[in-house]
Amino acid sequence: MVKRAARDIVKAKKVIALTGAGISVESGIPPFRGKGGLWEKFDPEEYAHISAFRRHPEKVWSVLLKDMFDVIKSAKPNPAHLALARLEKLGKLHCVITQNVDGLHQKAGNTDVIEFHGTLEWLVCLDCGKRFKTEEYEPKEMPPRCECGGVLKPDAVFFGEPIPVEALRRAQHEARTCDVMLVIGTSAVVYPAASLPSIAKNAGATVIEINAEATPLTGIISDYIIEGKAGEILPKIVDEVERLLKAQ
Repeated sequence: MVKRAARDIVKAKKVIALTGAGISVESGIPPFRGKGGLWEKFDPEEYAHISAFRRHPEKVWSVLLKDMFDVIKSAKPNPAHLALARLEKLGKLHCVITQNVDGLHQKAGNTDVIEFHGTLEWLVCLDCGKRFKTEEYEPKEMPPRCECGGVLKPDAVFFGEPIPVEALRRAQHEARTCDVMLVIGTSAVVYPAASLPSIAKNAGATVIEINAEATPLTGIISDYIIEGKAGEILPKIVDEVERLLKAQ
């Protein structure tokens, strides 16, 4: 299956990747859903809905966000992230669409990353809209505030918020115009991101899943699945892509 995926990638004119929480688990970042996920510990309606944040920002910051920032700050790209960056350098990966908010694709070296659910790299003021780089902002209080007095919120999509318009538009365009989509580490249950493989498939693309287990896409939308850890599978695929390219 690894060799088949490499052949499909080498033959393709435009390859894109859709990544979910599963790719970052190997960097020590817990997923939101499933076993060991954040929503086992925290009720998303109480801590991750925009109306809950607006009502009690200090609670969301001190209970959920502070811990999340600490985990992400110490996380490093794993072999799966690095393999995707290498695939881009080989000229065989057009862009990454990620549901993750951790910035690890950029840290690994990918240059075109569509952050479908926003990012924790930036904070935005709910009153004046000013943005601050998270790493440069030292909160003196909880919740952190802008100089205008407004509450700062991570520039990530909370429940009840729309997907950023430009990210949605670009992601759908890339899905419609690719001929291979790699679907990596996503449960494929969160919409509208979960609709992107269907858009690609309907436009004639080959959809390859690299996931720890089967998903709602398996055997219906995806052409085939390679089950296992992305950090083990992706480097092997990219090694084979490199070998095939050299042999051309």
